[in-house]
Amino acid sequence: MTADGRRAHFGGHRPPLQIMRCLGIDYGTKRIGLAGGDELGLATPLPALVEAEPQRRWAALVGVIRQRRITDLVLGYPYNMDGSVGPKAKEVDAFAERLRTEFGLPVHLVDERLTSYEAEAAVPKRERRAVRSSGLVDSRAAAIILQDFLNQRLPPALPPE
Repeated sequence: MTADGRRAHFGGHRPPLQIMRCLGIDYGTKRIGLAGGDELGLATPLPALVEAEPQRRWAALVGVIRQRRITDLVLGYPYNMDGSVGPKAKEVDAFAERLRTEFGLPVHLVDERLTSYEAEAAVPKRERRAVRSSGLVDSRAAAIILQDFLNQRLPPALPPE
């Protein structure tokens, strides 16, 4: 608004507001860890998909993507420690292609080396077995993967004045 109460006119068309709703994914054959994030830049773990049957895990993933109106999928890519690609990476490649085909959304592959280790390190050793089967570690790993992506994509925060 201008000082006299009229709407300010900026000339031309304003670019549309670009809303980004990302879903971080730590893919596994038994569990799929998930995390959510947006243009605010904070990744948050979501409940993991732990359904025993792959078709049910896929259906649950479809539901999350649609319910949250996801715009970008961020998938952990399992490079070997020497940077090479092994059999697990080929599974992730196939999963990424299925995501692209099914949803038509961008799928960003992010190096996931040591994310599960980092996520599990926060869990007391006596609780790790139970926590691992719950999918909590997988979703924490997905949050680390997504946070890495968001940190690279978003502009740095302004320093305090």
